[in-house]
Amino acid sequence: MIDISTLDLAKTIVVATGNAHKLTEIEAILGATPALAGTRFVALGELGDFADPVEDGADFFENALIKARAALDETGLAMAVADDSGLCVDALGGAPGIMSARWAGEHGNDEANNDKLLVEMAEVPEAERTARFHSTVVLVTRDDCGEEVLRGDGDVEGSIDYERHGHNGFGYDPLFKIAEMPGKNMAELTAEEKNAISHRFHALQDLSAKL
Repeated sequence: MIDISTLDLAKTIVVATGNAHKLTEIEAILGATPALAGTRFVALGELGDFADPVEDGADFFENALIKARAALDETGLAMAVADDSGLCVDALGGAPGIMSARWAGEHGNDEANNDKLLVEMAEVPEAERTARFHSTVVLVTRDDCGEEVLRGDGDVEGSIDYERHGHNGFGYDPLFKIAEMPGKNMAELTAEEKNAISHRFHALQDLSAKL
C-alpha cells in the first residue's frame, strides 16, 4: 500500500481502477505526452480500500466523471483518470450500453450477459447485427481555482456473432466480431493485439491529443 502523504500532488495521477493492466495502458499512453512528463500514475487500489461509487450517470461520460471525482474526494489528490466503457448494439437501440457489466442482473457475470445477448439477437439478420465497443476516458484536475475536465472517446466497430469464439479477454469479447479484422472475434486476440485496437486505446489517444 502507498502512503498518500508521500505523494507529490502536482505530479501524481490516481487512476480509478484496481486493474493493473489498465493502469499500465493508461500510463503508457498519457505518460508519454509532454504535458504529463514525469507524472506518476497510481491505481486507486494501491492507496486504500475505498468503496465503489454509485455509477448512476446517464451515459459513459457521466459515469467516468463520477469515478474520477470519487477518487479525488477519497484520496485528496489533485488529478484523477477514470474510464467507462461498454457494448452498444444498434439493433437493441444502443443496449446494453452503460449497463454492459450488469445487463443480466449480476455485476460481472460475463456468461449470463453473453447468454442474454444471444437471446436478444436470435432473430436479427446478419446485416443488422452491427455494434461497437465504446470507451470514454476523463482526466479531472483540481486546484484553488476549481476543477477542469478533459475527455477522450474511442470506438471499435464490429458486429455480434451467432456463437462464442475465443477464450481470451472478458465481457462480450467472445461474441464481438471485429470489423477491421475480418474472421476474428475479440476473444481470439492476444492481450497485445487487443490493446493495440481497443476502444480504450482510441479514447486515450483522443485524450492525449487534448493535453
